[in-house]
Amino acid sequence: MKTKLIYSAAAIALAAGTHAAKAEDLTLCWAAWDPANALVELSKEFEAQSGHAMSFEFVPWPNFADRMLNELNSGGQLCDLLIGDSQWIGGAAENGQYVKLNDFFAQEGIDMADFIPATVTGYAEWPKGSPNFWALPAFGDVVGWTYRKDWFERPEVQAEFKAAHGRDLGVPANLGELKDIAQFFQGREIDGNTVYGAAIYTERGSEGITMGVTNALYNYGFEYSNPDKPYDLEGFVNSDGAVSGLEFYKELYDTATPPGSSNWYMGENIDAYKSGQVAMQMNFAFIWPGVEADPNVGGGKSGYFPNPAGPDGHFAQLGGQGISVVAASKKQDAALEYIKWFAQPDVQQKWWESGGYSALRAVVEDPEFATSQPYAQTFLDSMAIVKDFWAEPAYAELLLAMQARVHGYVIAGEGTAKEALDGLVKDWIEVFEDEGKI
Repeated sequence: MKTKLIYSAAAIALAAGTHAAKAEDLTLCWAAWDPANALVELSKEFEAQSGHAMSFEFVPWPNFADRMLNELNSGGQLCDLLIGDSQWIGGAAENGQYVKLNDFFAQEGIDMADFIPATVTGYAEWPKGSPNFWALPAFGDVVGWTYRKDWFERPEVQAEFKAAHGRDLGVPANLGELKDIAQFFQGREIDGNTVYGAAIYTERGSEGITMGVTNALYNYGFEYSNPDKPYDLEGFVNSDGAVSGLEFYKELYDTATPPGSSNWYMGENIDAYKSGQVAMQMNFAFIWPGVEADPNVGGGKSGYFPNPAGPDGHFAQLGGQGISVVAASKKQDAALEYIKWFAQPDVQQKWWESGGYSALRAVVEDPEFATSQPYAQTFLDSMAIVKDFWAEPAYAELLLAMQARVHGYVIAGEGTAKEALDGLVKDWIEVFEDEGKI
């Protein structure tokens, strides 16, 4: 896609060296992954224009939440800027850990209507649905699917699948078809190697299995609470549909995943897919540039599709993050200058082209965007169906409870799906009672 250079007054001021803050050494904190490396390169432009020096603190995903939430809760000054997970926004806002950005946005002409609505709600707002902003949408992300298009297109594979299922092998129209495909490939021989159906999220220690199972739960009717009565959980978290969704995920795990995949998250799924072990992988969209560039599975060998619909909905788990100014920072003016720079349309365009996922509508609604990468249309389609986990201040306790209940049933085979979700309702009610929400 051709880069459109759109210079705001802020950009011109930066380029001329007329910045409001004195030269500072800023530290930006984020997770350690490919997009972070792309941001380091992109930020060299900010350094050149502003005179500020950027340092980066990147933490591996399994340790990211513990490390950064401890930093926020302790009032630490390591981070001037933090690209924090979407679920942290409630706690960081209510505990005074992020700088509220409304006045800054108004002063600089940064309009949240210019960003994908789901990313504003997910990454920036607290309380949800209110015009109170604590972050700028920084990295749009969502769970989607990658598949071995080259395997799917083999005539002998196509013929055998059609004989078994009476339809052509292709992108699944719903979760039932996805399961059929995964089971079809399970234990199949491809090029002399035994392969398996799908790599899905099963990790227990941080957030993995929750970020995976919700892609089934949402589409079978699971709701976090009564839409008409906040924190009313009974019959919504553990509805009949939600129970069926959890049973679906367990069956997918039991019948269509590689041996030894009982504690897998993003990295393990990427490795299994790139090494040719699986026909499909569940993963966040951030991996797609790396898939396309991989010599084994890139260059047209892979395809992409949004999380398929279920019998009672069509949603996908939101990922991604906003960028916030840490309230404990002594360099807030310079940190705000970075956000002003990052919000510019030309910078957001370069962010997309370098492997980041811009949430700016001027970028993603450009007529050329959908064909700019093989996965661009899937990203757009996926971001249109997102739903997120709790962003409550007690998010960590809510997540730990779900991790334990779901992993115990799906992976360890403990009890029934109904018992797992009934237990989760009990756990969550206790958390909200302790918080004084109910």
